[in-house]
Amino acid sequence: MEMNISQFAARVFDAAREAGIAPAEICYSSSESFTARARDGKLEDYQVSDRVSLTLRGCAGGRIGTSTTQALDEESVALLVQGVKESASLIENDEQDEILPPDERYESVCNYSGELDKLPPQEKIALAMDIDARMHDGDARIKPDVSVVSTGKETFCLKNTLGLDLTHTSNMIYGYTSALAKEGERAASGFKLLWGYKKEDVNAQKLAQDCREEALCNLGAGRMRSGATPVVIKNSAMGDLLSTFSGIFSADNAQKGISLLAGREGETIASACVTITDDPLLPWGLGSSPFDREGAATRTKNVVEGGVLKTLLHNRQTAKKAGVKTTGNAAGGGRVAPSNLFIAPGTLPAGDLLRNMGDGLYLTEVSGLHAGANPISGDFSLLARGFEIKGGERVRAVRRQRPALRGLAHRQPDGRRAQPERRRRGLIKKGA
Repeated sequence: MEMNISQFAARVFDAAREAGIAPAEICYSSSESFTARARDGKLEDYQVSDRVSLTLRGCAGGRIGTSTTQALDEESVALLVQGVKESASLIENDEQDEILPPDERYESVCNYSGELDKLPPQEKIALAMDIDARMHDGDARIKPDVSVVSTGKETFCLKNTLGLDLTHTSNMIYGYTSALAKEGERAASGFKLLWGYKKEDVNAQKLAQDCREEALCNLGAGRMRSGATPVVIKNSAMGDLLSTFSGIFSADNAQKGISLLAGREGETIASACVTITDDPLLPWGLGSSPFDREGAATRTKNVVEGGVLKTLLHNRQTAKKAGVKTTGNAAGGGRVAPSNLFIAPGTLPAGDLLRNMGDGLYLTEVSGLHAGANPISGDFSLLARGFEIKGGERVRAVRRQRPALRGLAHRQPDGRRAQPERRRRGLIKKGA
């Protein structure tokens, strides 16, 4: 018979204590997802998924053992306890992750919508069908592809015999659609995604209209002459680049020698106008949580402030090695990862940036990030799209089919790799 997580945890801790396992800790994750796909006026398919995972960690014979189950029943209790004892007996490494009591204080953060949680599947399917219908209500040059609406929910729970008892639930909804535009021998694609915490955040009309407009805009894209040119990078494109290279801020990577920023805390690594913040307490942030996967309280911090590297991101193990306090960025499995990582916004809107630039390139999209970017070396060679800017105004879309955005990490005189040198070829041959 299945038990709820509180009942199961109490039963497991009792059994662990009887077996001489102390302290002990349970890490529990429960996720639910729903996805509906519509194409050419029909519901192509829908998928419902539920997943539960529970890991017991415990100290047996001076070593920390682990055991995992997906069933919260009486039979699993004995198997978990036995698994921990067997696992601990095989451990030879003296460097063990500790089981610790709770921190003194945890902040509150919300990225869960009860309204969204009650949204029936029929309405999600209807929304996907509505997006698909609007994609077909337009220019004959456009051939819509698939329209998707999906929701997800996760509950993460940490409990141990030292008083730790934490639970956080988050959910979200997103929708996207894509299309191919063709005219003669020319072809181009369009894609649009919207997400949020209520059904209205996925606006079917806006989603379809923006996707169609992008496809048609890309259809008429040309090429800019190679050369040095000023560039304004759209926030979403810069976010993609930042996400790809976010591993350089991991203290774990730095300690393993695979981060360009190893040992560079306190150094200037970027322009003075650059501040990069990791904010796990951001209201309605996708990665927001009051605690990390080790149960450490999370906090907002500037990783880079005024161009200076202030801190790397730590879990408890990397923090212990560095002689600092954890930043609350444990991602599970010994990994370190950011929560909501972003470049702090400036004071000027995009329109003013383009007007101040005058003539140049507005870079709106980069692609090929998984294959064309190397976070360890800092090198990247990517496809790019954007708009040619004349007198502060967009004049035409531009794109290149071969690598158009390239970067190369260089070394300082002492042999260390420095921040990526901004060399760009194709759309941007070279320049700042």
